[in-house]
Amino acid sequence: MRTYFPKKGDIEPRWFIIDAEGKVLGRLSTTIASILAGKNKPTYTPFLDTGDHVIVINAEKVVLTGKKETDKIYRHHSQYPGGLKERAARFVRAEKPERIIEEAVWGMLPKSKLGRQMLKKLNVYRGAKHPHEAQKPERLEVAE
Repeated sequence: MRTYFPKKGDIEPRWFIIDAEGKVLGRLSTTIASILAGKNKPTYTPFLDTGDHVIVINAEKVVLTGKKETDKIYRHHSQYPGGLKERAARFVRAEKPERIIEEAVWGMLPKSKLGRQMLKKLNVYRGAKHPHEAQKPERLEVAE
C-alpha cells in the first residue's frame, strides 16, 4: 500500500473566525497554530501547507494570565549596535494588540519558508469588524 500525499489541487482551504475576547493567549495561540499547520485534518503532511485560514477578531481583549501584562517583554533588534528595543506587553497591547497574537502564533510554527507561508494565512483584527465576509468564514469556539 502506498502513502497518500495530497496534491496542490486536492487541498481546499477553509476559513475560520475566532473571537479572542476573554480567551487566554497561550491556549488561543496553540489552537490557531494547529489550524494554520493543518494538524486538525486527516490529510496533514509535515512538509506541505495543508492548513486553513484563520481570522481573529477582538485582539485587544485577549487575556494574559499572571503578571505577564507588566513582566512580559517583546524584543526587537535593528541589527545595528545598541539597536535592541524592548517593550512591555501592556504597551504593545495599547499600540498594536494584533502583534501579541501574531508573535505567539509565530513562536509555535516552524521557522522556515513553510512556516512563513502558514503565518500569511493568519489575519488578526483589533475590533469585531473584518473585511473577509466574502470568504464565508465558519465560527470556531476555543475552549477557555
